Amino acid sequence: MAYPFFSLSKSHRIAPIDFAAGDVAIRVEAVPDHGMATIWDADILIWAASQIVEARDAGLRTSRLMAATPYEILTYVGRGTSLRDYQRLKAALDRLQSTTVSTSIRQPAEGRRHRFSWINEWQERTDGNGRPDGIELIVPDWFYKAVLDDALVLTIDRAYFDLTGGLDRWLYRLVRKHGGRQRAGWRFDLRHLHQKSGSLSPFKRFAFELRDIVRRQPLPGYALFLEVETGGRVLLAFEPHPPCGKPVDRVVLSGTRPIVPSGTSASCYQEPKQGLTHRKQNRNRPLNLESNQESNSEERARDVENLIRATARNLSSAASDRRATTPNSTQTKLFDDHPQSGQRPIQGRSGGVR
Repeated sequence: MAYPFFSLSKSHRIAPIDFAAGDVAIRVEAVPDHGMATIWDADILIWAASQIVEARDAGLRTSRLMAATPYEILTYVGRGTSLRDYQRLKAALDRLQSTTVSTSIRQPAEGRRHRFSWINEWQERTDGNGRPDGIELIVPDWFYKAVLDDALVLTIDRAYFDLTGGLDRWLYRLVRKHGGRQRAGWRFDLRHLHQKSGSLSPFKRFAFELRDIVRRQPLPGYALFLEVETGGRVLLAFEPHPPCGKPVDRVVLSGTRPIVPSGTSASCYQEPKQGLTHRKQNRNRPLNLESNQESNSEERARDVENLIRATARNLSSAASDRRATTPNSTQTKLFDDHPQSGQRPIQGRSGGVR
């Protein structure tokens, strides 16, 4: 689920996928006639895995050979049942059969690789009158053994089949594999994700699509967000959603009816988001000098400048009035140039506004 086994685009892809990390090596090749199997074609493999597990749990004998009607497969994966959907199903079976995979995953000896196709062979069945009677297909042994191993099988949300984007689907498979019971979530480097996806898109386009997925939040059961480390590296992080809303302790909410049944289980109450509150006020409140020191210091500086200008205007008007009322106004001085003994001239204080 977490490795690049399928094309993430519906376009006809011929370029192979080469991935190597540690002891894991994968190469996926396609033929020009059909192209590489897409992540939407993998829905057929999900259907096949569910049938094998259900039969095993019911005590029935399982086999790599499977038979079903196109209607059963299409309805299981959430597709339509028209003639066009039936033709798309056959094209998907052709791509799964022609796409070859070579991988070192689950190989006992180092350096060994298992090579297979997602479907060894498939055919259309007919009844005695020559009318279509369903489809038979044989899954590879590598896939069959993985399905029978409980440790390698994970359930997925039915909403997965509603995801329309290839990157959305691959990301959900990755998150589902790594996110299982990790309550603190998981983090991935974006460039590592780009390499692991097998996408043909350049990294900038890939990162743009990831940011769009974070904005849309389409993955069922998980929340995605971006984190930036101190060095500038961007990480994609995800955490599982609570089962239903935000879990709280076993307390009785305020405003609850007086009668509370005994044995009430832990609630999954999620408070509604508070909207904006409106107050009816006719005048502005005083400045909050502690909330924003930078803007408040500028405001106080403007107040001091206005005070200086007002004082200068008052002094100028007072001097004009005194000249008008004093006969020898030319000999009157506001400030004595030669102060008498015991008097000191006015000096500006250090730290004040001059």
